[in-house]
Amino acid sequence: MKRAITRGGAPVLAGALAAALWTAPAAAQDPEFFAVSLGYHDIQRNRKPALEGRIEYRSDKRLGFLKTLGGLMATADGAAYLYAGVSVDVYLGRRWVVTPSFAPGLYRRGSGKDLGHVVEFRSQLEIAYRFDDRSRIGISYNHVSNASLGDRNPGVETLALTYAVPF
Repeated sequence: MKRAITRGGAPVLAGALAAALWTAPAAAQDPEFFAVSLGYHDIQRNRKPALEGRIEYRSDKRLGFLKTLGGLMATADGAAYLYAGVSVDVYLGRRWVVTPSFAPGLYRRGSGKDLGHVVEFRSQLEIAYRFDDRSRIGISYNHVSNASLGDRNPGVETLALTYAVPF
């Protein structure tokens, strides 16, 4: 069994991965987006949970295969995060889009959770359904931390519902 996986399995796996990453022709012409998210901030540790809202601009400009984005996150307890970064859309057929992204930014605690530094980094994964008009509705999960720039690096995770409208 192991022999079949190491010899014949690799090409099958590579082919499946290539098929999953294949983008539909319409996907290449996706416009820029304005996205609005509403979620639950600090879902893992649950020490300072709060409602989170986000607005985000997703550009159609590219840096190689990456698209640029920028946004603002705010929580009900006064924390805020201003960020800019990159993302990539991976199309799974015509309707489903998986979007990993990375965005460094500036964090202000307010009366919310102390993340240990003003500079923070957000890693996010979003899975969205794409409508005929190219708008999307999806669920995102992200992690924000300072990558040990500060003495403390507790990090925070958010689960959110996102609606992205093309313009």
